[in-house]
Amino acid sequence: MRILIVVPTYNERENITALIDLIFEVYAGAEVLVVDDNSPDGTGDIVAGLAERDKRLHLLRRAGKLGLGTAYVAGFRYALEHEYDVVFEMDADFSHDAHEIPNFLNALQNADVVIGSRYSTNTTSVVNWPLKRLVLSYSANIYTRILTGMPMHDATGGFNCFKTSVLRSIALDDIHSNGYAFQIEIKFRAWRKKFRLKEIPIVFVDRRNGVSKMSKRIVFEAAWMVILLKFKAITGRL
Repeated sequence: MRILIVVPTYNERENITALIDLIFEVYAGAEVLVVDDNSPDGTGDIVAGLAERDKRLHLLRRAGKLGLGTAYVAGFRYALEHEYDVVFEMDADFSHDAHEIPNFLNALQNADVVIGSRYSTNTTSVVNWPLKRLVLSYSANIYTRILTGMPMHDATGGFNCFKTSVLRSIALDDIHSNGYAFQIEIKFRAWRKKFRLKEIPIVFVDRRNGVSKMSKRIVFEAAWMVILLKFKAITGRL
């Protein structure tokens, strides 16, 4: 089973080397694709240097800051073109614990998509977030669950694992969303196609270095995307 972990980056030089080392320490059989949006801090150059010494590491450079969603779509295309079997989404800032990778793969034996959920149990598993952001995230997931009908507690999370058969069935050309909106859309499209989605609990820890990419535009895009997806589903356009 060929496994690709897609890690989008923009100014993550403080994290990227340690993250790559940790991923390979936890699961030596995986490969990593860093999709770098021409980071001014030289993240791409660091990865290029590491990739020369480790054939499990790959770099996809893009012209500029084009957004998280398009970075993942580019990573998914790479996975399909190079015939991987499983693709992960994972942040570069250590908010996602690489030690969970084996748990995702175990869960994938009885699922097509495995979702790392911060809200799947009676307790909220988020560390070091401001209360305002936690309330926003939790409320966004309730809003998404009610409007779309998706039976999951964390549709906006970014630590996920897909069989490539799922990605092959989704019209990637039709996905133009970013941030939270992208995470909601990719799960909704998989769910609508009757793939098996499974949540597993994770602990989300706010980034230890660098600056968050969260913005009001990302929040508004996600809120609108939920309505748009519902409308497309009702009208048979999805």
